[in-house]
Amino acid sequence: MEEFFHMGGYAAYVWTVYALGVVVPLALAVHSIADYRRQARLVEALEGEAGGRVRRAARPEQDR
Repeated sequence: MEEFFHMGGYAAYVWTVYALGVVVPLALAVHSIADYRRQARLVEALEGEAGGRVRRAARPEQDR
């Protein structure tokens, strides 16, 4: 079992890569969720200032 953990002398590289392969996607997921929540609060605040959702008027059709 000890030989498995030493990875033939490449343990430092192999275990570092495994750790980064787990930590980086988790950090990206956490950051994405936090950013989504922050953006959702911003949208709610902006819609609140405008008195609800603002809809633009339809464009009149142009004559050809």
